[in-house]
Amino acid sequence: MSDYKADCQTKQQKLFETEDARSLLDQLLADSKLYTQSRDYKELLDFVVRLRNFAPFNAMLLQVQKPGLRYAASARDWRERFDRWPKEGARPLLILWPFGPVALVYDVMDTEGKPLPEDVSSFFARGEIDEIKLISFEPLLKRKSIECCLIDAGDQKAGSIQVVRRASSDKDAKQYRIHINRNHDPAVKFATLVHELGHLFLGHLGPDRKLGVPERRRALDNSQQEIEAESVAYIVSERKRTFCKSARAIFSLPRDHFKI
Repeated sequence: MSDYKADCQTKQQKLFETEDARSLLDQLLADSKLYTQSRDYKELLDFVVRLRNFAPFNAMLLQVQKPGLRYAASARDWRERFDRWPKEGARPLLILWPFGPVALVYDVMDTEGKPLPEDVSSFFARGEIDEIKLISFEPLLKRKSIECCLIDAGDQKAGSIQVVRRASSDKDAKQYRIHINRNHDPAVKFATLVHELGHLFLGHLGPDRKLGVPERRRALDNSQQEIEAESVAYIVSERKRTFCKSARAIFSLPRDHFKI
């Protein structure tokens, strides 16, 4: 590391060790309303630990701006170190800088250029699924009272599913919403969609009489539910001739993760 960069990091660290900075951080976390659960807060801390090339305060700023972000760097660093550059119209992220007062950095998903190794991506998939095919699924999902929404997130956040309205009677249908990272490739979006539907139809969100879904919320812990959903993603992806790295990872898990 050059003396200049080392000097910048030292000054950057001192800048964020003041009482004002700590007060600002408290207000930032409170106002963002992103970390109301212990799991979300733990993910934030893990992110700060992993992103060692940024001061902790800046790492938190990046995570608040783009949850799920995994790698970020300035346009200059992307160009000189990785032979990549920001995509046209890419949205920069702000960090504080000693001589700034701010600097701009870019998420790896907002860059293009020399290919990165597959292992760099948290979620990787390839196959015959394209955006047109994904759009064709929307009417089918609506028939099941499932809404699909695209969100802007970093590479480590693929998607989620939640109940947005519960049935008031046996005649009413529950309403569901699936969030999918719009920055991922179509094959990854497809695998995410199948994974979240796996959670629904395996009963991880509770029973649904209209869909014939059993009650299984308390039968499994969170890790076992994830294994079941990934198993669904593996079967469906392979049958659709789509290779999904995260789904195949279930074969490397120890036996005690499975409940048979």
